[in-house]
Amino acid sequence: MATSSIFANIKITDPKQAELFVNAMEASANDPERVPSMPVKPPLTDPEAIRKLMAKRIK
Repeated sequence: MATSSIFANIKITDPKQAELFVNAMEASANDPERVPSMPVKPPLTDPEAIRKLMAKRIK
């Protein structure tokens, strides 16, 4: 599973490498490169809208 990799133990003994790692983590958090390609639609909660959507699948 993809989320298991975030729980890996990291051991850094060199202070310079530790500083580089922290800088990279801060840069990643402050300026993420990923931009959503399309807006996220809210889930359907209206029962009639859900029925219409499911009716399209049967056709």
